[in-house]
Amino acid sequence: MSDADRMRISRVPGKPVRRDRDGGLVVDLWLTRAGAFATDLPLRLTPAEAEVLHAQLCFALDDVPLPGAGQRVPDCRGPARAPTLRWP
Repeated sequence: MSDADRMRISRVPGKPVRRDRDGGLVVDLWLTRAGAFATDLPLRLTPAEAEVLHAQLCFALDDVPLPGAGQRVPDCRGPARAPTLRWP
């Protein structure tokens, strides 16, 4: 593949993931070709697809430190804890 044919997809900086009118989730993406902007692309996920992606990302990032000091670790990346049992 030549450099002129290389494509890259990345998230649009500063745009959060959002819900659409149908309850799905939308991730705004940029497509670049040969280093030049080509178009915007919305990645649309059902809630089930987003949940699977979330879980897969948490597992993939399990041993990767957060980039900035003092950032809160998302619950899915916290240490595994045994559930606390409470008896009535």
